[in-house]
Amino acid sequence: MALLRLSLHYARPYWPWIIGVVVLQLASTIATLYLPSLNARIIDEGIAKGDTEFIWNTGVVMLIVCFGQVLAAIAAIYCGARVAMAVGRDLRRAVYRKVDRLTALEVGRFGTPTLITRNTNDVQQVQMLVLMTLNFMVSTPIMCIGGIIMALREDVGLSWLVWVSVPVLFVIVGILVKLLLPLFREMQERIDTINGVLREQIVGIRVIRAFVREPHETERYRDANEAITRVSVRVGNIFVLMFPVIMMILHLATSAVLWFGGHRVDAGEMQVGSLTAFLQYLLQILVAVMMGVFMVMMIPRAVVCAERIDDVLREDDHAVSDRRTAGTPERGRVEFTHVTFGYPGAERPVLDDVSFVAEPGKTTAIVGSTGAGKTTLVNLIPNLYEVRHGAITIDGASVSDLTRAQLASVVGLVPQKPYLFSGTIASNLRFGRPDATDEELWEALRIAQADDFVAAKPKGLAEAVSQGGTNVSGGQRQRLCIARALVANPKVFLFDDSFSALDVSTDARLREALADSITDAAIIVVAQRVSTIREADEILVLDAGVIVGRGTHDELLATNETYQEIVESQLSVEGVA
Repeated sequence: MALLRLSLHYARPYWPWIIGVVVLQLASTIATLYLPSLNARIIDEGIAKGDTEFIWNTGVVMLIVCFGQVLAAIAAIYCGARVAMAVGRDLRRAVYRKVDRLTALEVGRFGTPTLITRNTNDVQQVQMLVLMTLNFMVSTPIMCIGGIIMALREDVGLSWLVWVSVPVLFVIVGILVKLLLPLFREMQERIDTINGVLREQIVGIRVIRAFVREPHETERYRDANEAITRVSVRVGNIFVLMFPVIMMILHLATSAVLWFGGHRVDAGEMQVGSLTAFLQYLLQILVAVMMGVFMVMMIPRAVVCAERIDDVLREDDHAVSDRRTAGTPERGRVEFTHVTFGYPGAERPVLDDVSFVAEPGKTTAIVGSTGAGKTTLVNLIPNLYEVRHGAITIDGASVSDLTRAQLASVVGLVPQKPYLFSGTIASNLRFGRPDATDEELWEALRIAQADDFVAAKPKGLAEAVSQGGTNVSGGQRQRLCIARALVANPKVFLFDDSFSALDVSTDARLREALADSITDAAIIVVAQRVSTIREADEILVLDAGVIVGRGTHDELLATNETYQEIVESQLSVEGVA
């Protein structure tokens, strides 16, 4: 069972605290059970006999016991809360680290909304169950067993009331749990759905407004919201039934004790104090069972959440954090050897038998129509995806054998969709090399043709950047991402259509600055504009995942029909040549 396994595994480091909870709960429960017995003695031996001194002495003892019970209960709840919060923290950290190790395909298989839900709402449900378990499931059995023993000490003749009322409560709990389990599973799925819709609408708010799709998106959100509301109402209906039924059992048990106990007192078979104590013990037993019911009601949802968390933690990842090689590549020679790659469920591979070499100090360009596999090819180099067949090596070392740190120090990727993190311009530029100096940052900005607009900012490098870089233009965001890769100073630069948002003159200046500053690193460029890659040392033409041409701009222009079509779609052959 995933819930039990996760709880035991992540609670193991905190056993001293858990033992403390058990000891304190035991002390608190024993004190609670002892109080009705003292109260019965005051009635039977003090009030009935008119012994004032006995009443005072026993009352002082009751105050001391009560004070000790309060202190023990407070300390137990404190220790239990520390354990529960620590388990939640460790579980969130484990899920985050696992997600961080998953490949892009594995993350895509789960989906971003559900991963967020599993690391927040699902973990919170497990955390709350741990807290309730430590607070109630320790004291509940002690209270039930101890209460039964103490009640029998007071009067055996009424014990049948205990054996009737407690099983009735357990039967009700079993029925409710059976009804709630599928509802809670559906509820978590509905939470995933509404998070997915909301995230998509926030990210795509500009597109929604541009196409005036607000009414349609509002309807989508309303449907997702109503779906989770319907499930929540069904869960609430069950909870509505639970409380009246439990209270009815409590009242019936109280009435039965007073009725049958009153007859026993009248017959001289039982004293008034014993009847009072028996009633208190029975109520303590039923209240303890009721608190256990509250906790048990949380189990179905926690079970579902634990299973969802366990699905992530047990996912077989292909992360490179724990892999080791003889050493980190130092030159940056990239070689593809008969590489074939396809996405799960695809009818055919995206890349088929791709082989080429990108030498240090040279520029290798990749062109092709939309869907030819250009971005996929670039993403295979930093091992964002695992190849099916063939091998990708950097200086002879397979990328699948390099650690993540080794890959990060060798490969600098500027993705097709530039992304900046919330913080400052400086913090974003230092993302790949935190120890970079301000001079190095400005040099990278100069090469990336971004120093002018950064210098114009009131705070310069300290200027704030919003999440995703939404407070800068697309071209500025693209140039900052290029500068970020330059600061990291890798041996292999990957530019995945990273100049698309730049005007022609800025593109030309940037390529010239790159050629002057990067002389010993391998540069792999994916571009749509032929003008961006015409000076490349080698151009690879991709068509449906297959390399159909390779050579320089002039060679391909003269011999390759696919490349000619690409050029002609942008400019006339004479204008480019």
